[in-house]
Amino acid sequence: MIGLLQRVSEARVTVAGEVVGEIGRGLLVLVGVEKGDAEAQADRLLERLLSYRVFPDEAGKMNRSLKDIGGGLLLVSQFTLVADTNSGNRPSFSSGASPEAGRRLFDYLVEQARQKHSVVATGEFGAEMQVSLTNDGPVTFSLRVAA
Repeated sequence: MIGLLQRVSEARVTVAGEVVGEIGRGLLVLVGVEKGDAEAQADRLLERLLSYRVFPDEAGKMNRSLKDIGGGLLLVSQFTLVADTNSGNRPSFSSGASPEAGRRLFDYLVEQARQKHSVVATGEFGAEMQVSLTNDGPVTFSLRVAA
């Protein structure tokens, strides 16, 4: 499972002109589900997202986590994160989970996040989404949790 996290001052997801998910300061996380991923990978990714220290402390060092600052978490499914881009001019998605498995694990991740964190918003799985954000820093990290 892959999480591309961006520290944001604000972010929102729009579907068909309607805002479906929005946060202020926090993390926007694009989530890709790979073949072989299971609940264990979703649990580990969530643990890392909530505890990953990417927010500045009083000295300006990245020593605070999302839990520490009480920020928002915006989770957006993005299957293109699992693309194999090593050869040719067209990405291959053969390592991606099936749409059914991807939806099941993304929904599981969201459910677990809502149980463990107070501010959780999402995009809409499988929809054509427009994602707007103000990346704070910019700060962007790719986290991969292997099966």
